[in-house]
Amino acid sequence: MENKTKTVLGLDLGTNSIGWALVKEDIENNSNSNIIDCGVRVIPLTSEEIDNFEKGKSITTNKDRTQKRHARRNLHRFKLRRKVLIETLKKAGIIDEQAVLTEDGKGTTHELIRIRAQAADQQIKLDEFARVLLAINKKRGYKSSRKTKSAEEGEAIDSMDIAKILYEKNLTPGEYVLNLLEKGKNFIPDFYPSDLQEEFNRIWEKQKEYYPEILTDELKKEVINKSGRQTWTILKKPFNIVGIKRTGKKHEQRLENYQWRVEALKNKLDLEQLAIVLQEINTQLNRTSGYLGEISDRSKQLYLNKITVGQYLYNQIKENPHNRLKNQVFYRQDYLDEFNKIWDTQSKFYPDILSPELKKEIRDIIIFYQRPLKSQKGLISICELEGREAEIKVDGKTKKKVIGPRVIPKSSPLFQEFKIWQRLNDIIVKNPVTKEEYYLSEEHKNIIFEEVNLKGKISDKELLKLLGLKSKDWEVNFKTIEGNSTNAELLKAYQEIINTAGYDNQELKKMDAGKAVPFLEELFESLGINKHIVKFSTDLPDNEIEKQPHYQLWHLLYSYEGDNSKSGNESLYKHLKEKFGIEKEYAQPFIKINFKSDYGNLSAKAIKKILPHLKDGKDYSEAAQLAGYNHSHSFTKKENLERELVDKLEILPKNSLRNPVVEKILNQMINVVNAIIDEYGKPDEIRIELARELKKSAKERQKTTEYITKSTKEHEQIKKILEKMPPFNQGVRITRNDIIKYKLWKELEPNKYHTLYSNQYIPLEKLFSKEIDVEHIIPKALLYDDSFSNKTLEYRNVNLEKGDRTAYDYMIDKYGENSEEFKRYITVIEELYKDGKISKGKFNKLLMKQSEIPDDFIERDLRNTQYIAKKAKELLLKLVRTVVPTSGTVTDKLRQDWGLVDIMKELNWDKYNQLGLTDYEETKDGKRIKIIKDWSKRNDQRHHAMDAITIAFTT
Repeated sequence: MENKTKTVLGLDLGTNSIGWALVKEDIENNSNSNIIDCGVRVIPLTSEEIDNFEKGKSITTNKDRTQKRHARRNLHRFKLRRKVLIETLKKAGIIDEQAVLTEDGKGTTHELIRIRAQAADQQIKLDEFARVLLAINKKRGYKSSRKTKSAEEGEAIDSMDIAKILYEKNLTPGEYVLNLLEKGKNFIPDFYPSDLQEEFNRIWEKQKEYYPEILTDELKKEVINKSGRQTWTILKKPFNIVGIKRTGKKHEQRLENYQWRVEALKNKLDLEQLAIVLQEINTQLNRTSGYLGEISDRSKQLYLNKITVGQYLYNQIKENPHNRLKNQVFYRQDYLDEFNKIWDTQSKFYPDILSPELKKEIRDIIIFYQRPLKSQKGLISICELEGREAEIKVDGKTKKKVIGPRVIPKSSPLFQEFKIWQRLNDIIVKNPVTKEEYYLSEEHKNIIFEEVNLKGKISDKELLKLLGLKSKDWEVNFKTIEGNSTNAELLKAYQEIINTAGYDNQELKKMDAGKAVPFLEELFESLGINKHIVKFSTDLPDNEIEKQPHYQLWHLLYSYEGDNSKSGNESLYKHLKEKFGIEKEYAQPFIKINFKSDYGNLSAKAIKKILPHLKDGKDYSEAAQLAGYNHSHSFTKKENLERELVDKLEILPKNSLRNPVVEKILNQMINVVNAIIDEYGKPDEIRIELARELKKSAKERQKTTEYITKSTKEHEQIKKILEKMPPFNQGVRITRNDIIKYKLWKELEPNKYHTLYSNQYIPLEKLFSKEIDVEHIIPKALLYDDSFSNKTLEYRNVNLEKGDRTAYDYMIDKYGENSEEFKRYITVIEELYKDGKISKGKFNKLLMKQSEIPDDFIERDLRNTQYIAKKAKELLLKLVRTVVPTSGTVTDKLRQDWGLVDIMKELNWDKYNQLGLTDYEETKDGKRIKIIKDWSKRNDQRHHAMDAITIAFTT
């Protein structure tokens, strides 16, 4: 006989606390159901973590602690190197136990810098030599790593040969490039910031001779270190720029720009020409400046002046003893060059001690050795479809571990194509008025695929244009169709190659994909570049996909971390030439590409199985099923009854999830559930609700935060307006409903404040009377949607007449589909939508029939596809056979129906009353109601337990 009662656990999962309630539910007689226990657990997250998570910002948990740990490690490693270096120097007889290795005595502040500079070309004492080595060991210089370099650091410049030519021939970058262009070469190299700044200064000073009143020192200070656009904006007014119309093709204009740059060094330019010249130099300066630009400039000074780091620093001290030497960073290679020069010089005076073997040991093993970055592959997640649980032994104990292939990088060409086909099969093109859907054929999808696969993304209007449809008649369910972001980055590099090759009149973004690809293939073949890097196909056998040149190029750029050259890119240049025939002059754009180390949730193995079905037009769920995967982790009734359950949940290992905040929340949920099992035994069923912010993605949370901020500001402004109007200026309380009424009234302003259904005028003096209702477009009886997009104003008698019909059904029933009134209704809402006066959501609801209301609205509101919701359900299903997610919308409604809304306020009334924080307000009906000033149920964490009780009794 079936048990008449069951134990149900209700969980209210939030970002900062978990409410729980254990209830005994009588299946046959609800009145016999009772609450066993309830409570709240506060999640130990910092306010910053909660705030950032809810706003959709990236999570940087324990960032400060991590930075300090890195600093401690670096200090520890430096001390370890120093200790080993001192022991080695003693063993070699260079110093003894009594050697003084620090500055000692009066006037020795800069003594070590002097000795270090001298050591490069003169004999110094052995103990002084030891001090120099210890100084080099302390600061070893910057070593490039593509994986850890930030965008703010700028680009490392490695154009020493060009800098030498400029120095020896006294040329400016402009003169050098003009010489190249006149010889038919289109490649423009990067220049050191100091060379560009010197050219800027020379041009400014020369032109100042002709425009002394305009080219003032104050204006120069304003323009220095500005971007090209900022430069133009600053110079526009003093130069009285009107904007000359340039003729000729891009490469002809570029040649003219450099001719002006060279001319500006000798003769007077027009002010508009001068503005173009200064703008271009500042644009180049902006690109090469920054942290790495400064390092490159110092390295250039060492090379051209044939001096070491020590000599460079000592020259500054000789010039001014108060010069600041701190934060003058050099390349690791500059320190290596200095080490070699000093060792070679001193070994001439101490050949028996300073042997080649000792040099190699101290240089390569002690001072300059740097271990490779620790591999993070172990932290990459296991594929959710190919992963399986296996038992392993750790310290003699058997543990369960998920094993299987790792997930794929998001920048992988395979993942990018998979992502595009997923989106293509979800696209719906619809006429918002007639509700007609435009069928996307296989041919249509292939056309769209070719575009987004090459160019990265397209807008909904661009998609409609591809289909030959007008945007005024048709709508797409996505504003942007995200495409291949990897190809979008490569496309920029291809465009730079086109420009360098002299075809800068060809713009890939303006070409159809069908023309762009053949054009690139032909051009690359003529330049000796492997033309197959342009295309990638997933139609090949699995073992051939990764062998394609396009995939190989991506993998090289994605995985390359740097080498020991100053820029860290010499090996990359070499690989690009050897593997793909890309010469150095064309390789620069590829060097700048740095794909993010971000991962999807599937492995390459799973994607290869699913992708063919996506290409056949199946949506992801069906495609996964056809590939043999149960991606939803659903069970048949028999499977559910037969599956093995665990007695308790295991804590999630650290860093096992992609989001540390989600990991903390789920682990606290596990702790709560396990504690309840210890006290009361395992429940029969679990019902769970997630806070709205947990059901949303980071982007959605960010948008929600922005919307709330905007709405709060708008509501405050409306409140100030209402305070000056009757009856509110006579002490009547302004409610949220009054603010909503005013917003809806202003929404009707383009319709001259006439209602949408009855077309009756609403004067402001009637707005807050009982005669005017806030009307639900789709009634609550059909769809519990209390959002602004489901509301409008209407006279009460009309609202009562409309009843439980949708607005659309009511208008047809009352006036008929061919009536003038119905046509007026359609015209008005179309105009309101086109003019941006009502949202797309409201527009759709005003045109929705009852038959079109989605049956699964509650299920869709639950957002079970979201990561945390899926993970929570997946964990709890290991424990019980039934896990029922519920919606916040439903919980809110039940709380109202059961009279639980004001319970927390009543429980807290005495406390707030004693503190003098209570008051009485008068309603429009003349009633006096009790209020707590600035009250929010969130002031009392117990409201989570109250919500959990509601959730536990939700069926």
